[in-house]
Amino acid sequence: MRLSWDVARRYLAPRRGGRFLSFITWISLGGVTVGVTALIVVIAVMTGAKEDFQDKILEVNPHVLVLESSDNLRMSDWRPVLDTIRGVEGVVTATPFALTKVVLARGKYGQAADLYGVDVSSLGEAATGIEERIRSGELPLGETESGLPPLLMGSGLADRMIVFEGDTLVLMSIENLQPNPMGGFYPIIRQFEVTGMFSTGLWDYDLANLYAHLEDVQDIMGALDSDEISGIGVRGVNAWQASELEANLDETLGFPYYPESWSKTNQSLFAALALEKLAMWVILFLIVVVAAFNIVSTLVMVVVDRTREIGILKSMGMTNKKILHVFMLQGVWIGLIGTSVGTALGCFLSWLLDTYEIIKIPPDVYFVDRLPVALHLFDVVLIFVASVAVAFAATIYPALQASRLEPVEAIRHE
Repeated sequence: MRLSWDVARRYLAPRRGGRFLSFITWISLGGVTVGVTALIVVIAVMTGAKEDFQDKILEVNPHVLVLESSDNLRMSDWRPVLDTIRGVEGVVTATPFALTKVVLARGKYGQAADLYGVDVSSLGEAATGIEERIRSGELPLGETESGLPPLLMGSGLADRMIVFEGDTLVLMSIENLQPNPMGGFYPIIRQFEVTGMFSTGLWDYDLANLYAHLEDVQDIMGALDSDEISGIGVRGVNAWQASELEANLDETLGFPYYPESWSKTNQSLFAALALEKLAMWVILFLIVVVAAFNIVSTLVMVVVDRTREIGILKSMGMTNKKILHVFMLQGVWIGLIGTSVGTALGCFLSWLLDTYEIIKIPPDVYFVDRLPVALHLFDVVLIFVASVAVAFAATIYPALQASRLEPVEAIRHE
């Protein structure tokens, strides 16, 4: 093997008086390096986008939602259900919530929004990150100077309606319409005072979500007297085991209650991200495959150029197997060095993008305000192994061609 490597290293170097073969060797190296670099960076961005979405979705959504199948999509007599849920294995905490669609009126402008009612008086942990921020006082939802119910607004919605802390807003419930003597309907109207704004980093949430006390939301949706809620939010030990927790809750509660994990609620989004990541992986891996064709052409030209030398080596006793090793070592060297440099460069660029947030993107278009990057060891190892394997496969044909040369014919080759 030592002899094969010495010959392979000599063949990788340019001939005296000419640099053509050396030049195409560098082209092959560059092709592998660029392909691996692009693949690592893009996969890191795709993985980062998925994880960024997951983190921000979990900020405003519990691991599992427990709802009741009823004609008004509300949960009545929910306190015993809450106690039962808290006793299920894997449940860390469970809290009630109310959700209704409202219209915000400010002057002559109206904007539809989702009004969430959260229970800030319960002891223990909160079911979502934003509830935890409310309970800790990071997001103010306390008493107001005007005596009106407090209201938290998403930053995007507040910017659109030019609302500031201390402003009063009129909320009209779309869900709770009351009949009037003339045969029509009128909405329930309540006034709220804005006590603060929040930002989740997801444009859709910041543009459509409002938060208030559970009792105030029950009032505007006409469910205060009947003590009805929309559902119960559940937080488990691990967000990635939400499907197992969903199954446990379904088995424990039974009909008419049905749990739904956060991954199922957002499965269309994550399915699209997974498909996009796979598509980008395949497309960019083709760059590595193209670079492998460069390796094939490089080795074929080396075989043609060194035919007489191969014949002399074989006539001196070098076996077909050792000749095969010579050209396979050349291709593997190109693939290994190119992949190593590309991997290092891709990891460095990924770190640079993640640390300094160089690329800013419009949040109203892409839901995030920067290019998210997350590099996993598994992805890096998979790309490295796949690239080296492709480079190795590219050496097989030219190496076999070289090993099959007849010494006499090779020495006579012009």
